[in-house]
Amino acid sequence: MSTSTDHTGTGLTTETARTTERPIGFTAPSGIDRAAHHRLDEAWLAAAWSHPTTRVFVVSGGQALIDEPADSADGRTELVMTPAFEAPVTETHRYFLGTDEDGVSYFALQKDSLPGRMDQSARPAGLREAGLLLSPRDAGLMVHAVALENWQRLHRFCSRCGERTVIAAAGHIRRCQACGAEHYPRTDPAVIMLVTDEEDRALLGRQVHWPEGRFSTLAGFVEPGESVEESVAREVFEEAGVTVGSVEYVASQPWPFPSSLMLGFMARATSSEINVDGEEIEEARWFSRDDLRSAIESGEIVSPSGISIAARLVEIWYGKPLPKPLGP
Repeated sequence: MSTSTDHTGTGLTTETARTTERPIGFTAPSGIDRAAHHRLDEAWLAAAWSHPTTRVFVVSGGQALIDEPADSADGRTELVMTPAFEAPVTETHRYFLGTDEDGVSYFALQKDSLPGRMDQSARPAGLREAGLLLSPRDAGLMVHAVALENWQRLHRFCSRCGERTVIAAAGHIRRCQACGAEHYPRTDPAVIMLVTDEEDRALLGRQVHWPEGRFSTLAGFVEPGESVEESVAREVFEEAGVTVGSVEYVASQPWPFPSSLMLGFMARATSSEINVDGEEIEEARWFSRDDLRSAIESGEIVSPSGISIAARLVEIWYGKPLPKPLGP
């Protein structure tokens, strides 16, 4: 796989073909049509809810029940879903997530706690773990549900007048009955970038609250009135003191922790001296491919999480999947 990049220009270029064999977490086609046109159709939603093929799962605190049956022939982990008539009762926190190609409808229920299960193979899991285990369909459904749950829990009152809002559009709108304002799920754009220098070394950093040895790409939120190119350059300079020239878009990833959309980039540095801010980034280093391989294999550093777009960005530069530690 080629890892060469044209860095002769300036500004933003787009290149989405340079991906590794492993897809970016939460971005594989799920086969689910969100069917947004049904969200305001109460009659359709009621019929879908009562249909015997409809499947429902509970989300609570960013977690859902997953099933890892020991006797499964393919070892597949699945979301624990039930028919609607077996689902826990909830009056308002019922979110329509979409339909599949067979016409099956999917709903999520937001509850204060997950229901108990008698079978020992089911257990609660969050997205960081479950996203690596579930099928693209189930991972996509859980990402959608967790993102809605996060937003619903944090936006119960109207930002215009302060009155309590009510859920509408099958969980995708909150309406204020006092002033009539409608509020929509919030998504915060964030840039995440693999910066390389003229020697084609990669810049990786360690946040102040991370354990010793954990390194990843730099990242930060897009500020109001700022382009993504400006955000990449600003964040890299603020965190590591390195200036950036050309910026190349690679791919995006939904990241509901709690409400981000990660916009992934490759960027070329125009300076190499590192001066970390000490507030967000405690340490940053340039790595050649040999440097990174040796550091990971020896256990000196821990590479980015396999579910994150950061790992894919590093792999694009590295040219293949990242190595594993050689220790036991």
